[in-house]
Amino acid sequence: MEPSEMMHLLDMSDLFKILGDKTRLAILALLHVQALCVRDIVMILQVSQPSISQHLAKLKGQGLVKESKKGSWVLYSINDDCEPIVKAILDYLPDLRHRVKELERRGLKAAL
Repeated sequence: MEPSEMMHLLDMSDLFKILGDKTRLAILALLHVQALCVRDIVMILQVSQPSISQHLAKLKGQGLVKESKKGSWVLYSINDDCEPIVKAILDYLPDLRHRVKELERRGLKAAL
């Protein structure tokens, strides 16, 4: 096997390790709906803030999500420059739009 082929396999292995976690997949599904802050993700998934932050750091490190500042808030969103295979996987994730809408309906979504 050529070195470039081995590197590609290693990169794919790392990607699938990142995607092999249900919380990270849920985060990606939420961010596929819209950009969210950590607080909103915590409220929707009912997972601790440190845990969500660690998952987001791993997703960001793999280049799957990006962050942007809006005032004092940090918003996370899907990185549009991610691999085509990731975009295909996003299409297979459940649509969690109703979870975001429920948070808004209850008045718990961060006011950005």
